[in-house]
Amino acid sequence: MAMRYRYSMWDGTQEVPALDPDQVLDNITDDLMNFGDLQHALRNLMQRGMRNPMGQRMQGLRDLLQQLRQQRRQQLDRFNLSSIFDDLKRQLDEILDLERNTLERRLEEAERAGGEPQGEAGQQEPQGSEPQGAQANRPQGRQGAERGEAGQEAAEGQAGSQPTPPREFAEMLRNIANRKKEFLQNLPQDVAGQVRQLQNYEFMDPEAQQKFNELLESLKKAMLDTFFKNLYDQIANMSPEDLQRMKEMVRDLNQMLQDRMAGREPNFEQFMEKYGDLFGDNPPQSLDDLIRQMQHQMGQMQSLLDSLPGDLRQQLQDLLADKVGDPELQQALNELAQNLEYLYPMRDLRNQYPFRGEEELDLQSAMRLMDQMQSIDELERQIERTQYGGDIEDIDAEKLEELLGPEARETLEQLKQFLEILEEAGYIRKKGNQWELTPRGTRKIGQRALVEIYRQLKADTFGKHEVRETGTGGERTDATKPYEFGDPFYLDIQKTMMNAMYREGPGTPLRLKPDDFEVARTELLTQTATVIMLDLSWSMALRGSFQAAKKVAMALNNLISSQYQRDSLYIIGFSAYARELKTEELPYVRWDESVLGTNMHHALMIAQRLLAKHTQGTRQIIMISDGEPTAHLERGRSYFAYPPSPITIRETLKEVKRCTQKRITINTFMLDRNYYLKEFVNQVARINKGRVFYTTPDRLGEYILVDYVAQKRKRLAGMG
Repeated sequence: MAMRYRYSMWDGTQEVPALDPDQVLDNITDDLMNFGDLQHALRNLMQRGMRNPMGQRMQGLRDLLQQLRQQRRQQLDRFNLSSIFDDLKRQLDEILDLERNTLERRLEEAERAGGEPQGEAGQQEPQGSEPQGAQANRPQGRQGAERGEAGQEAAEGQAGSQPTPPREFAEMLRNIANRKKEFLQNLPQDVAGQVRQLQNYEFMDPEAQQKFNELLESLKKAMLDTFFKNLYDQIANMSPEDLQRMKEMVRDLNQMLQDRMAGREPNFEQFMEKYGDLFGDNPPQSLDDLIRQMQHQMGQMQSLLDSLPGDLRQQLQDLLADKVGDPELQQALNELAQNLEYLYPMRDLRNQYPFRGEEELDLQSAMRLMDQMQSIDELERQIERTQYGGDIEDIDAEKLEELLGPEARETLEQLKQFLEILEEAGYIRKKGNQWELTPRGTRKIGQRALVEIYRQLKADTFGKHEVRETGTGGERTDATKPYEFGDPFYLDIQKTMMNAMYREGPGTPLRLKPDDFEVARTELLTQTATVIMLDLSWSMALRGSFQAAKKVAMALNNLISSQYQRDSLYIIGFSAYARELKTEELPYVRWDESVLGTNMHHALMIAQRLLAKHTQGTRQIIMISDGEPTAHLERGRSYFAYPPSPITIRETLKEVKRCTQKRITINTFMLDRNYYLKEFVNQVARINKGRVFYTTPDRLGEYILVDYVAQKRKRLAGMG
């Protein structure tokens, strides 16, 4: 039955296969090989992301950072923060225009009233009484009282037994209107000064009075929301008793902060039992949580002030001063601000944003914009901390989704899965606060390196080594194993077909897949002991050779452990000194940055000691380097000289002769072609009769593995 496939444009509804742990491991291998640091490799994976099983690129932390920064730039290019005062100025101008128009009408009424009969004048008296708006906002203090004298005199005249004569009443109304006009003409030019003066002014126009009251309430809301989110909404509907409780809450909060200053631990639970209902549906869970919330709110206002030009900044400060409406609560809030700044300075929460757009804002919109800008800053810090070793769980997923949308949150969840997938596959494990490779993870990296190198091999191409033989020799055994690339194809038909049936169930036709193939194991007849001498000098990293050399060492280890079980492999790293490297150490090995020297002399001495354990079979050294020897060992100390001293060359060649006498073959893979290097390795080849390969990092594995496998095949065929 033919399979049918349907293709369509990606719309987000298609099912994406689960991430493959082997694919995730592949994405960290190069960084791990190059830098020898698993934490660094995992961080790089988080930063750059990877491609999913469908070939689509999964975003990383860098992409999220770029989106946040782009959103910040868009907001800066969009809005004009100084327009806050343009909006306030328009509101004030509208209020003043309403009041001035009303004053002009009253003056006209006064003129008409002065020439009419007394009875008709009596009908005009309500127009001369105190305006409704003035009753709603009766003046406070001496200045307001003085401005209200004329209105009071008029009221007293109306309250007397004798009605005020029309001419006197008209004169009185004229005086009131002229005084108010003069007061309005003498208002300061700045918005803050006008609002401050108008707070003590009796409006004749009721609509102007109402609009001014609304303006004051908006300023009061901005001031109160500086400390607690939605505090204004609560206070606006409070009874005097509720307001008193609010003041007690702020006083007790100040006491808790003072206790912390004194080194005492405040009783936050008791505080929340008493006042928890004042903090809405999502109350803070600790004093530190409450402090963070308050700092965030205060940071919004401070960032708004810092982002305004100097003159406008002072105006806004003056505009918001003393707008709470209750002197006692205002004083408690001022004390709270001082305590918070003393205990937890807001340096990280204060930012000056260079807005350069044209779109206008009112004060409330500007506060919401500051909230958004602060959230962008905080998320940016969280992601940056995660990039450099922080915990990805510290990133606020809800805030990320709020700012960048559900796709950004999905990206974050996918990044979290990387670690979970590797851990569940048994490739990494937690050790303290760090991750480490498991033995299984190390083997998998070696296996993948081997497959990668074999994939590039082509017959009769690399170094003219013999690869025409089809078998590796050896006796077949009764045991079988799943087929792996490079195995002799001694196919066990019965087990291969059973594997397919287990997978698909009984029935025909039977479809075979590569994973079904089962081959017979062979018993190898020879042994080879190999030492890889790996140059760890800084020039290997400088020329980009180090990663390739480490991959080859891991691939050879995997090849020997899986295909040539009786063979042995040792790894020696050398720079100023040489040292044996265990297989499990290899992924973490780095080049030596702090010391100078290429001490082949010391490495050859250690190699001979390791190979002395093996008296049967072939013994060989594979040396991978990009430079001639520049150091040798003398009385236990490394002596460095560049250009290489004759003593270093002589002592190194002595060890080459000793290897030759012990029938240890030295195959040298040189990653550079300078004259002095060629001369030295040619001397090694003449003495030892080994091979010399001039190669590049990208071809290194191909040469070494072809040579190793080809020689193994030749020996086994000859003995068969």
